[in-house]
Amino acid sequence: MRTSLRTALPLALVCLLSAVSDLAQTAPGASSTAVTSAPSGTASRQTTTQDSLSSGKDWPSPVDDEMKHTFGLADVLEFRPSREGGDFRWDVTGWRGGDYNRLWFKSEGERNTALKADYDIDLQMLYGRFVRRCYDFQVGARVETQTFRGANVTRAHAVIGIEGLVPYRYEFESALFISHQGDLSGRVSFSRDYLLTQRWILQGRVEANAAAQRVERFTTGRGLNNIEAGLRLRYEIRRKFGPYIGISYDRSFFGTADLVRQDGGDPRQLRFAAGVRVWH
Repeated sequence: MRTSLRTALPLALVCLLSAVSDLAQTAPGASSTAVTSAPSGTASRQTTTQDSLSSGKDWPSPVDDEMKHTFGLADVLEFRPSREGGDFRWDVTGWRGGDYNRLWFKSEGERNTALKADYDIDLQMLYGRFVRRCYDFQVGARVETQTFRGANVTRAHAVIGIEGLVPYRYEFESALFISHQGDLSGRVSFSRDYLLTQRWILQGRVEANAAAQRVERFTTGRGLNNIEAGLRLRYEIRRKFGPYIGISYDRSFFGTADLVRQDGGDPRQLRFAAGVRVWH
């Protein structure tokens, strides 16, 4: 009896192991069925999620390029001494708007200048439109007023121009002026900052003016009128405030030089300056 039990137990264990093996072989099929059915359930859930999303029409813009900003810069605000007592000079620009559309204001002038007359003031109101990376196309109006032989003279212009920044090089500004009397003139200027240190900055500026007609009361001859080149060394106490000292050379040409001499001026002037550069 004991011998039969000893023989039956191993046989029972073999049968049990065989049954477990058969179950293991059938398990992959069931697992495959479960795995196969899983994607369909996931896809169903994804479809339900997509159906619940909005169309995106009311979503905010990922880039807020319509935000309005205000910028102002007094690039030149200086006093230039001379034998006649000196003069004040300014070159101020500013704009209000976004990345694509801006309203520009520009003012440039001199007071008690020996080159032309007692004063020379230039005001511009322009609309600027972003047309290409770093460049704005501008149109608007300009008013120029100055004294000529003791009297005040004024004229209005239509303005067409382009202003921009050549990356890592220089800033430039070009404009074409058409007066209410049909006089055609133009201006182009370039400037560049050279960082000597983080606070000491050397700025170079060049400006040229030309006209198609002779306008004596505005001390303007036909052709190239004048070229002014200058260097200004500033120390930025803060990034938005930097006093400077500088030197500029102004040379008049052709008919403009003759008109300057008639008014008792010098067509070649080397001037020293001290001022401050401010922006906000």
